[in-house]
Amino acid sequence: MEIGFIGLGSMGSAMARNLVAAGHRVRAWNRSGGAIEGVAMLGAPAEAFDADAVMTMLSDDAAIRSVILDAGVLAAARPGLTNVVCSTISVAFARELAAAHERAGIGFVSAPVLGRPDVAAKGGLNVLVGGAPAAIDHVRPLLEAIGSRIWPLGDEAAAANAAKIAVNMMIAMAIEAMAEAVVLTEANGLPRAAFFELILGTLFGSRPYQSYSANIAAGSYAPGFKAELGLKDLRLAREAAGSAGRTLPMLDAAHARMAEAVAAGWGQLDWSAIAKFTLESGSRLGSAPAERLSA
Repeated sequence: MEIGFIGLGSMGSAMARNLVAAGHRVRAWNRSGGAIEGVAMLGAPAEAFDADAVMTMLSDDAAIRSVILDAGVLAAARPGLTNVVCSTISVAFARELAAAHERAGIGFVSAPVLGRPDVAAKGGLNVLVGGAPAAIDHVRPLLEAIGSRIWPLGDEAAAANAAKIAVNMMIAMAIEAMAEAVVLTEANGLPRAAFFELILGTLFGSRPYQSYSANIAAGSYAPGFKAELGLKDLRLAREAAGSAGRTLPMLDAAHARMAEAVAAGWGQLDWSAIAKFTLESGSRLGSAPAERLSA
């Protein structure tokens, strides 16, 4: 297939390489330029929409709105094109995008992914998919090129975005849970390495616990998924909960803790730096005023 690609950050670059390796012709636009072997670089995002499909991997709602909606590129898209948005975006904006694509007469699929850049490089992402069955079928070869498993989540595109936000919320809660458990166990003479060996070998052996317990054990928070992006995703979760008229107290607490970590100057560190904040500050979860922590 002829693929347009928008957004070549660490995740997007890995995905674009896998599309090339799968035999697709990929032409890409990136706000900060750059080059990838086998990918033809474009001068404007509108050029990416002269393709069979577009894969969009920009950072947030505002970036997608600016590059796609405000620039009016949908009106000039090739007939029959489907746009696959893999970004983590708000539920409300996913609905807005779906409506805008429908008005333009082109397909839209929400396909946020689970996995970090190292997983993306291996083509091992879990792809959460929402949208019309015909649109999904059209881009299935692309989804298979970037992921190890595709998870169909229904005809409503926004359902996939709600699932992605919920998963990220749960990961943040898991990181904070591990940090608080270490505070408790170390205060009673148990080294954190021994505690992590226990939990990973019994009840908590999933990938998030494996990955982030390693960060906590080593006291190393080199950027993977940045804390400022984690804060953004927790804000999206709070917005989605609020729109549904629901109160999620654990989410509010995790958002407050992530906001504290970012306010401490750790926004560019991995989002597991919320554990660093808990371990170093000794403050109770959610101790700072909620109005100061909004983001």
